[in-house]
Amino acid sequence: MEKGKFVVLEGIDGAGTTTQAARLQRHLAERGVKSVITREPSDGPVGTVIRNALRGRIRLPEAAGGGELPKETIALLFAADRIDHLAGEILPALESGAWVLSDRYVDSSAAYQGTLIDLEWVRQINRYAIRPDLTLFFDVDVDAALARITSSRVQKDIFETRELLVRVADSYRKLYSNPPPDVFRVDANQPVDRVYDDMIGAVKRLLGV
Repeated sequence: MEKGKFVVLEGIDGAGTTTQAARLQRHLAERGVKSVITREPSDGPVGTVIRNALRGRIRLPEAAGGGELPKETIALLFAADRIDHLAGEILPALESGAWVLSDRYVDSSAAYQGTLIDLEWVRQINRYAIRPDLTLFFDVDVDAALARITSSRVQKDIFETRELLVRVADSYRKLYSNPPPDVFRVDANQPVDRVYDDMIGAVKRLLGV
């Protein structure tokens, strides 16, 4: 059986990756291609811990000041979740012949955690993660992203501040400033249908059309 393709959608919060992943899955289904949508943090046990930490539900003990978990701890949790995600969901799906569409992956750690702590250390703790067949970078203006977040979410996480999103957006752009052939930039400031069309244009080569 031919292995499936691994497609990752990257971008800051509010870039539209979740919306476009769902649209891409429908596009593939219309062409008889089975696919699985997943995300990072994952829905696994470590991913659940991360989500609670990002929303301020898991904090340091009161004796340690009761603040947010150390940034290094968050980075290690993301790396652990990624290995768990690969073993439990991504690799089995690919081996079955299904495509995997992941809303965020390794480059999100480089862009988010790498703005706050040593980037090379972040890369090292993620060195066992496999490379996607295609990475779609949804590049969006920070203010537009924040407007989408405000209109669609009741609760923000600790990364969803303008100051930090500006830094993360810059990190993504530096990361993809000289992209290899398996990375495609999508202008996510466009209307949603134009964004979709650009995304499908990049995916066509994987479909062999």
